[in-house]
Amino acid sequence: MKKLAVAAAVLALALPAFAQTPEPPTEPAPESPAKPKSSVRSKFFFGGGVGAAFGAVDYVEIAPLVGFRVAPRVDLGVQPFYRWTNASYYSTTDYGTRLFARVRIVSSFFAEADFQFTSYEYPYEYPNGSIGTTRASNSAFLAGAGYTVPLGRSAGLYFSALYDFTYDNGPHAAYDSPVQFQVGVAVGF
Repeated sequence: MKKLAVAAAVLALALPAFAQTPEPPTEPAPESPAKPKSSVRSKFFFGGGVGAAFGAVDYVEIAPLVGFRVAPRVDLGVQPFYRWTNASYYSTTDYGTRLFARVRIVSSFFAEADFQFTSYEYPYEYPNGSIGTTRASNSAFLAGAGYTVPLGRSAGLYFSALYDFTYDNGPHAAYDSPVQFQVGVAVGF
């Protein structure tokens, strides 16, 4: 009887360990929503600038822009331009392109570096005293900083000030100053 009592005691202690209530079946953890893959198209942005002035000297400029976001804070782009100027005794056309890289530093502030090629005309007095124009070209390396003002979810107005490190202040320079200011709009899709 003693053996039966010991066996019953061992069973009484051991059975609860084996006869635990099974845990309810666990559902697989919900998968975190996959990040939407950014398409190549969503990394492009477009925009540019348009300028005009009319008076003693008429001036019109068109400068479309196409850019590509290569990293979350880095943009590369190209901006061709055409400029027409008309003064009382001459008319000129300038054209060229600008390649740029922008790196967002903090929030809306960015650093920018540009290479700019310009083919431009300037007034020229011929030996007979008549005024005409002649064409020259200029390559420039510029760098500076800028600021973007958001205009909704995928557009922005940008301002930048750049310094031309290759500025030539000769009598027929492409620009009047080594400092260039730019204003434009960019729209992403």
